[in-house]
This record gives sequence, C-alpha cells and structure tokens, in this order.
Amino acid sequence: MSSKLTLESTVKFHTGREMPRLGFGSGGLKDEVGVEAVAYAMKTGYLLVDTAQLYGNEEEVGQGIAKSGIPREKLFICTKWQPPVERSAFRPTPEQVRDEARKSLARLDKSRFEKEYLDLMIIHHPRPDPEGRVSHWKGLAMAQKEGWVEDIGVSNFNIKHLEALPEPLPAVNQIELHPWCQQREVVDYCKSKGIVLQAFCPLVRIRKDKFEDPVVVKIAEKHSKGVAHVLLRWSLQKGFVPIPKASSPTRIDANKDLYDFELDEQDMKELDSLDQGAAGRVSGIDPVHLPD
Repeated sequence: MSSKLTLESTVKFHTGREMPRLGFGSGGLKDEVGVEAVAYAMKTGYLLVDTAQLYGNEEEVGQGIAKSGIPREKLFICTKWQPPVERSAFRPTPEQVRDEARKSLARLDKSRFEKEYLDLMIIHHPRPDPEGRVSHWKGLAMAQKEGWVEDIGVSNFNIKHLEALPEPLPAVNQIELHPWCQQREVVDYCKSKGIVLQAFCPLVRIRKDKFEDPVVVKIAEKHSKGVAHVLLRWSLQKGFVPIPKASSPTRIDANKDLYDFELDEQDMKELDSLDQGAAGRVSGIDPVHLPD
C-alpha cells in the first residue's frame, strides 16, 4: 500500500538491484552552493542523487557526497551520458561512448571511495537516429559488463526508441512526469516491460499557473500540505521515482515531507484529469514526437 511508503522505500529493477523511491535532483546546482546542497540532502535522508554531464556539476556532486560522510554503499548515484548535439558530424563508437562515460565516474568519485562505480548511467537524449542510439547503448552496455556501472537506462525515449534498442533492456526511462504531462502510452509500455520510470520536472519548475491550479490547491488544503507535497506524493503513488531539485535546506527538507499523508482515490482521479498531453510539458522536450 502507498501509505507504507517511507524515505527508505526502494523499487526493484528487472536486474534485481534496487533504487530509492525518492531522489535528489542536482540540475543547476554548481560551485559551493551545489556542494552544500548535495551534502545536506544526503545527510538528511536522501539516498539517490541524480546528475548529468550536461549539468556540468558532476565534480560538485561528488564533493557533496564525500562531504556528507554517508557510506558509499548506502547511496545510489545516477548520472547521464550526453550524446553529441544535433547535426554534429561526430558519431561516437561504442568504445568512445564507454570512455566518455568513464570520465563521469572520475569526476564523481576522485578516489573518495574504496570501490569506484556508478549505480546508474543513463543516455540523456535519444538523438541522433536509430543507428546512433544503438551505438550509444552498446557503449553503456560495455561499461556495465566491465562492472563499473551497475545498471544502465535512458531518458526521453519514446516507445519506438525503446523497441529498437538491442539487449540489455533498460532499467530506467527518465521522462517528464507530473499531472499535466503524464505520457500514458510510454508509461504503460515501460511498466509492461519492467522498466522503472524516473520523473523529472515533478514540481513543474514551480510554474505559477500550475501551482495555482484550483484542483491542486484544493487537494493541498484538504491535507494541510503544500502543492509541492501533493505533486510529489502523486508521483510516488503512481509508482514513479520523482527527482525534485532544490538548493536551500528548507526546500530540501520540505520535498521529503511526504510520508504522513496519502492521496485518496478521488484525489488521484482529479489529479489524473489534469493531463494535457504534450501541451502540458514544461521542459520543452516531447519524446513522443521526436524522429524515430
């Protein structure tokens, strides 16, 4: 039952390994602010931290993890490999993808821990085309086979992208998910295959029009909680793994204050009714309509 969810709750991958059900997003967190935010989040109970090569803050995330003092084996570290930009002439081989991915491990780890490894490495975007995606995926599969990446996944992949990938099956698909953008076809497909869904932008980037939506405000008032709590709790009860980001201790603490209430069936039905499809996106990425 969702009422039994705790900050320590995990979801099991089809590989048998587990990932925390709530993560800490680090996009935009750089320099000392980023180091302190990650350290505080880890010390106060977050066990999953998400970063990416694109964010340019893997070193700060690694420093924050080390500063937290939390044993490495208790943490789950996820980063994302960045494919070349659109129209780039560079077409990396699987070996080049693996080698570039290994740089993330060096930036995050810096020999701070006895065993150097990443819990999860994700392809950040499905560009440029089917051939490129296969090459990128084979590169991450090589890293997994070599043992320094435990699980591998994708981000922003639609059903056609997922169907065209060679083995192994992705452990995760990280996509935009919140009541206004529910991507139901992709979600249903992933669930049918045992692919865990990570939810980015679970707080809709604090968009005023979303946070003032009468439906969400009403439900928040009903439970004496904030709108952010309702959105994150919705994500958890849908079976997703939300990864909200924050920089202040107050906001970091608030984003994990999710386990003393439960949305009832009517709450979930009303939140589900807010879906606007692609029009509800706040990230600007529409994987459903990306080229095959």
